[in-house]
Amino acid sequence: MNVKIQTLRFDADSKLLAFVKKRIEKIRQFHDKITHVDVYLKLDNVVHSIKDKIVEIKVNIPRHEFFVKQSSKSFEESFDNALDAVVVQLKRRKEKAVA
Repeated sequence: MNVKIQTLRFDADSKLLAFVKKRIEKIRQFHDKITHVDVYLKLDNVVHSIKDKIVEIKVNIPRHEFFVKQSSKSFEESFDNALDAVVVQLKRRKEKAVA
């Protein structure tokens, strides 16, 4: 499983990157054929004082792609919400494949 983390409009610190890498490894237990995962960390409304933190996760398995986008006031919260949503999609897909 290849994991690629990209940041847009800012430079992420090592603690945030370590948090994302550690949490994304847990996704393997929900589907065994994940080929690669792309994580995008973005800042929105850079011009204004309010800056939403957006996390997008794209998970690829053979013949399927799952995409989730979440935003909140912290990257950790956005990432956790996005990860939960993509896990639900992976579980649903695996159940359909078995049935």
